[in-house]
Amino acid sequence: MSALTVGHDPEQSWDDLVRFWEEMEWPEGSKVEIIEGIVTVSPAPANQHNLITDAVQRRLYSAIPEDWGIFQTLAIAVPSRLGMFIPDLVVAPTGEVDGPGNYIPAAAAELVVEVTSKSNARHDRVSKPAAYAAAGIPLYLLIDRWAEGGPTITLYGEPQGDVYRVLRAGKFGEQIVLPGPFDLKLDTSAFPAD
Repeated sequence: MSALTVGHDPEQSWDDLVRFWEEMEWPEGSKVEIIEGIVTVSPAPANQHNLITDAVQRRLYSAIPEDWGIFQTLAIAVPSRLGMFIPDLVVAPTGEVDGPGNYIPAAAAELVVEVTSKSNARHDRVSKPAAYAAAGIPLYLLIDRWAEGGPTITLYGEPQGDVYRVLRAGKFGEQIVLPGPFDLKLDTSAFPAD
């Protein structure tokens, strides 16, 4: 099943778009994001996708401070890019999440992790990194199961404007190192490649 997009009025303000996102009754279990001002509804991820996300989350717990959390359904807002994203994982201080609402400012995140799905891999490769970099998120980990030439893992950092620098890249089976404050070696050999 592929993602569904919901049209919107280009004259609609960011606040109106967020209100629509918050108040609409979306299909249960779906992931609803605003990407470049367009509401996108995606089905629940595949089992292999969830296994990869779980493996990364387990490793991250050994590397984060006590006052940080790892969130699977936390929305992060990038109003300047008309984006409300729900990454597969968001690492952020728990104090940023402790309050009312359905999302936090993207700038509060320390790391975002996206695992591509076949139907919307382009968003994870193009739209989302541009928004994450523009928001100043220090690290973006892209686990691309559908990359041409086979599954890859890429760590982006040092955001400048809406562009990241590639810090490390490899194929499934290789180890990738996340720099401080994580200082974590992530072994990708157990990641299912379909």
